[in-house]
Amino acid sequence: MLKRSLQRKISGVVALAAGSLVIYLGDWLLGVKPELWVGLETFSYAWMADMFIVPLTSGIIVAILFGLGGKWLCYFPPLFIRVYSYFSYIYLVQVPEGAKLLTFPLWILVVILVVEAAAFGGVFGEILVKRTYGRIPADQFIQVKKGQDSSGADG
Repeated sequence: MLKRSLQRKISGVVALAAGSLVIYLGDWLLGVKPELWVGLETFSYAWMADMFIVPLTSGIIVAILFGLGGKWLCYFPPLFIRVYSYFSYIYLVQVPEGAKLLTFPLWILVVILVVEAAAFGGVFGEILVKRTYGRIPADQFIQVKKGQDSSGADG
């Protein structure tokens, strides 16, 4: 049996890979290239889905696969894919005709949007895993009815 820390590292790698795959496939299925500017037609419904819904889904999946602490890990898959995509246009792939590569400061704004959407997904996924948000699981809360004092004695 693997040590707990090794299991945790393996689940982290699996969660990162799954989150990155979700974002990569989302870009491919929607046909969106967020690093490119093609005028105002850049801002389509597919672009909005790729900026908000795809990273949100990735964050949820990362948090569910990794468990508690997934809200911190979910920042990385969109960052990995956006960096890979941007620098592949600089060094590997030619920018298509009629499109321009975003300048670095504008691209950073796109990255911030995507990473924050993934962060919302990570928090939501951790809520799904834990069934509550905060430090204490829901089954350990002490319920106090109206009219009772905190010691539990009826008064």
